[in-house]
Amino acid sequence: MTGGEAKIKYLDGDFDVMMPGAYVTCAVTGKAIALEDLRYWSVDRQEPYFDADVSMQAELAQSQNA
Repeated sequence: MTGGEAKIKYLDGDFDVMMPGAYVTCAVTGKAIALEDLRYWSVDRQEPYFDADVSMQAELAQSQNA
């Protein structure tokens, strides 16, 4: 993916781009996610996720560690 990694502040239902870039990196898989494709993240953990399945994996892992 061309362009650098963006720095994002994840909000409820939206996000703010703090440092411009073309993508973010999934907190679980390490895959690049183009900003226009970013749909899943955790506000509490400030982490992006590649898709709904990966988001659920992260939630389950967090609840087991709690």
